[in-house]
This record gives sequence, C-alpha cells and structure tokens, in this order.
Amino acid sequence: MSDRIFGAIGLAIALIYVWQASTIEESFMSDVIGPKLFPYLIATVMGLASLFFMLRPDEEPVWPGFGKLFEIIMAAVVMLFYAQLLPVLGFVISTIFATAYLSWRLGSTPIMSLVSGVLTAFGIYTVFRLILGLSLARGPLGF
Repeated sequence: MSDRIFGAIGLAIALIYVWQASTIEESFMSDVIGPKLFPYLIATVMGLASLFFMLRPDEEPVWPGFGKLFEIIMAAVVMLFYAQLLPVLGFVISTIFATAYLSWRLGSTPIMSLVSGVLTAFGIYTVFRLILGLSLARGPLGF
C-alpha cells in the first residue's frame, strides 16, 4: 500500500510539473528544442517510475521502531539547523558540527566523529574555496 501511495504522490507531482512546464513562455530567439523539452522529459520519467510503483508494488516494508524513527528525525533536524546556521557560523564551523553529529549517530566514537567533522569541513573548504575559488559562507573567524 505504501508503494502505491508513493507512486500516486509521484504521479501527481509529475503532472504538476508538466502543467508548470507548459506555462513556460518561449522567446522568439529560442533554439529548436525550446525550454520545455527538458522539464517534459523529467516529468515523463518521473511519471513512468511512479506508475511502476503503483502497478507493481513491493511487499509491505517493516517500518522502523520509535528509536530508529527518532534517529531519522534528529538527522533531519540537524540538517535544518545546518542550513539555518550556515550564514551565521559560516561553512567550516557549521559543517564541523553537522558532520560530527551525523558520523557519531552512524556509529563512530565521539572523538573520531569530531576528527571526521574537522577533516571533512576543511577538506571541502580546501577544494571548493582554495582550489576552485568558489564562495562559501564566511563565519565569525573569516573562513
């Protein structure tokens, strides 16, 4: 039953996507393909996948208990806080906290989680900011 619900929601989203793509106004200088083709392709693939879920559902899954469900909710809350604190604390500090918490909940020790958070944050910062020159949120420490 859950696959059919998921498929129905996906099909509704695909139909809304087609409807919204059909409202795209084409410029007189557009290319042969036009701006509507790509959204139509995405909606078609999503609609077909959704129909597959509706017509050939899997067996009912065993949903996690409250403890596991709470862990999933807390991971989502951490990601929401990460997005909210990114402009305030900056990329490096926010990423350290988020990565450390998530790796700790995935089974790492607290010390190794902190090491993982620091290495991940500075590794991504090095690649994206220092090597590629992309802009990342600056924190109170200037990086």
